[in-house]
Amino acid sequence: MVAVGLGTPDTGETSSVTLEVNGERHELRLDNRAALLDVLREGLGLTGSKKGCDHGQCGACTVLVDGRRVNSCLLLAVALDGARVTTVEGLAGDGGPHPVQQAFLDRDAFQCGYCTPGQICSTVAVLEEAAQGRPSAVTDPGHPVGEPVPLTGDEIRERLSGNLCRCGAYPNIVDAVRDLS
Repeated sequence: MVAVGLGTPDTGETSSVTLEVNGERHELRLDNRAALLDVLREGLGLTGSKKGCDHGQCGACTVLVDGRRVNSCLLLAVALDGARVTTVEGLAGDGGPHPVQQAFLDRDAFQCGYCTPGQICSTVAVLEEAAQGRPSAVTDPGHPVGEPVPLTGDEIRERLSGNLCRCGAYPNIVDAVRDLS
């Protein structure tokens, strides 16, 4: 069992939590105040997800929890007992990068790369959301309910608006997502 604290004085308030992370089951003893991001990075050594703002405003920490994208800096890990978590490290298959990772490489959809893991995890979810017909704020109101939503440039930008890129790689990110839709 892995014990994860916060590097602050121990309050003695911990909980046992089981998480499936990237297909592997982990039984953890967690400080009740530990965010999922801290558990992933400090407890499990999965440093792909980044701590940018630590306030849920930049998206650098985006991971998938039960298939849905979340800001892992905002979620208390103890609230996720039994959840399935996928980080950028868990996306790649045995034969090479995940198709989203490959599209980002093909389109040079990064510069410094700090935001890239969050952008990639969000893109995986965006593709699924659009395929399921889940509308965004810019989806045509006349679009048939439940039908896949076409990923136009506006749709992509809206759906990825929670992921910031300080380097300005947005045009290439949009092109990478468009290539996948």
